[in-house]
Amino acid sequence: MPKKNTDKNERNTENLVRNALRELDYYDEGNNISVEEQKSVIDEVKRLLKNGSKSSKGGRGYPEFLISNADTPDFLIIYECKASLSDHESTNVASILADNSLGESEEDAERRIKRYAVDGALHYAKLLSRGYNVIAVAVSGEKNATAKKSVYLYSKGAKTARPLLSKGNNKPTQEILPWKDFLDHAVFDPAVRQARLEDLMAFARELHAFMRDYAKFTESEKPLLVSGTLIGLQNKAFAASYGLHDTKDLPKKWIETIKHEIDRAEIPQAKKDNMAQPYASISVHPELAKKSKEYPKGILHELIKRIHEKAAPLMTAEEGTDILGHFYGEFLKYTGGDKKALGIVLTPRHITELFALLANVNKKSTVLDICAGTGGFLVSAMSQMMREATTEQERTRIKSKSLIGIEQQPNMFALAASNMILRGDGKANLYQGSCFDDAIATAVKKHKADVGLLNPPFAQGTADLHELRFIQQMLAALEEGGTGVAIVPMGCAIAPNPLRQELMAEHTLEAVMSMPTELFYPVGVVCCIMVWTAHKPHAQSKRDTWFGYWKEDGFIKTKHKGRIDAEGGWPALRDHWVDMYRNRRVKPGESVLKAVKYDNSQQDEWCAEAYMETDYSALTEADFQHAVRKYLMFQLVNEAEEKARAAAGGEGEEENE
Repeated sequence: MPKKNTDKNERNTENLVRNALRELDYYDEGNNISVEEQKSVIDEVKRLLKNGSKSSKGGRGYPEFLISNADTPDFLIIYECKASLSDHESTNVASILADNSLGESEEDAERRIKRYAVDGALHYAKLLSRGYNVIAVAVSGEKNATAKKSVYLYSKGAKTARPLLSKGNNKPTQEILPWKDFLDHAVFDPAVRQARLEDLMAFARELHAFMRDYAKFTESEKPLLVSGTLIGLQNKAFAASYGLHDTKDLPKKWIETIKHEIDRAEIPQAKKDNMAQPYASISVHPELAKKSKEYPKGILHELIKRIHEKAAPLMTAEEGTDILGHFYGEFLKYTGGDKKALGIVLTPRHITELFALLANVNKKSTVLDICAGTGGFLVSAMSQMMREATTEQERTRIKSKSLIGIEQQPNMFALAASNMILRGDGKANLYQGSCFDDAIATAVKKHKADVGLLNPPFAQGTADLHELRFIQQMLAALEEGGTGVAIVPMGCAIAPNPLRQELMAEHTLEAVMSMPTELFYPVGVVCCIMVWTAHKPHAQSKRDTWFGYWKEDGFIKTKHKGRIDAEGGWPALRDHWVDMYRNRRVKPGESVLKAVKYDNSQQDEWCAEAYMETDYSALTEADFQHAVRKYLMFQLVNEAEEKARAAAGGEGEEENE
């Protein structure tokens, strides 16, 4: 290894970084950012760097600068500085990033990490990534004009780091940026989003257990407690002082703060009242003002404290994660009874993201969801729109005019509205009531939406509330030529129904995609996605319908996390699906084009399975064995169920006799 250049002064490089941080307001007393140099007062950091010294003798070691922010405590930014440009990075960095074994001795590793800025930064980032998402910045050189800067992201729990990519152009970041800009780029990274989501779901399970053990809240009240608290914590005075209030006074202060934040929103008073009412009902819950030996400040204080520390930092506006929806879905798992019968089928986040891409949502779109639920579709659409926006005028339009939602249930309306408030937008265009209400339908149509996204209530059991009726209502609200995307039970695509004829008489059925069987696990419902063009009769369009066979999305079931993208293959598969759909590509085993009709004389099925050719050339012996095993398992399960039903029937006959 070449001899280290000792003719340079590393203090000059540190001053270069220090001055840049000062210019970017890192030292501003008005923020919650802490800049520490070669030390830290954070206990978790000290624990993780306990053996972090670059020396083979061990001991605690620290980077030149370690930056944290109380508003986003799951992130750290670290800096390693070297005076000489030739000491910026070793030739081993590519192997390190590829997670390849270097085969070097401890002494060689020690010399490399001590000498090179990038190597040292990655060394500390790896240790800290056991508890944080780490942005590692390596800076070499004594003059700003010629200094080298490399920026890496080591997401929490990852095997290795990767260059931090700009969310705008997907290119490596090579500058010292403000905290917010670094964070925006980092949360755009899929691995960080997944790590934060897993942290969120673990916290949701923890919070559910706490509410179960120490308070008697219903499953519908639990997500409202979370959303109301997150709204309250938007108020800096409340966030700083909630621990100072008496146990009996805190519920009153909690609801006062929520109402204050709702009142700040530029929305009609009637909507403010509708949104605040569910929170007001919870604020008088007798359990909130109770003390216990474990929690002497009361149950509500403990709830706020936990949400402040673990959930509030994850509320990143442009991240596109429906955080409140995840809480709602997690709490829903513990509800007794048949969730399908209740019509509650929350859309998985990767599907809300897929919808926005299928509808080609952009910064000029106006998006409507007539069954908004917790606002998941609107959140994903807004995320995609904001990524395209380049001016403040465009961002303002998106926030104030581009997102329209309708939700009938008061509790769900409050969740959807709070989701929008927590992102600083959209609440003025949310309507509480039925999407079939004439006054609401008229008001919504004035927004001139060109995109509709829909997951209607499932299994409502009446013709008036059939899923196809919701599609019909959505399309009626769109501008001519608008795109409507809906996910519905497969029966809507294959079972005879006069509504199918009515839909095709007024609109064009562009595509139908068969979705994974367990997409809504643990709710057992097989679904498809339909894509429509509004107000252009199918017969006049004279277009074949594109059918996609999207039965495998790469997600697997897990005990505590539900269905997850364990192998990280979803982004590539998603892009492949979207490309196939947009270009109407036909490929055996994946898709097919078919002219379909629906009238009294001909009732075509709307699914790929009915028309698609099998690509036998791609089949292997392993595929054949897998299919046989699945068939045998199906037979065994079916026979067991038949015997169980027969046994139950026999017992019933004996009782009747």
